[in-house]
Amino acid sequence: MMIELTTADVLIIRLRDDEVVDSVDLGEGVIAHLNVKGEVVEIEILDASKSVDFRELVLRIPSGVVA
Repeated sequence: MMIELTTADVLIIRLRDDEVVDSVDLGEGVIAHLNVKGEVVEIEILDASKSVDFRELVLRIPSGVVA
């Protein structure tokens, strides 16, 4: 998994390393990119600084989830 904020103010949350073959608009400025099986490969948030407070960005991983 990768989380990237681009210089174009786009937040990309990459869930798996797979080829994107389709995209679905989930709402204003939020796009899900799908693989050939219809699984979400990444989530893209446009104009991210307007909807995400990066000062409060926290990654929580429950114990026992990551090997």
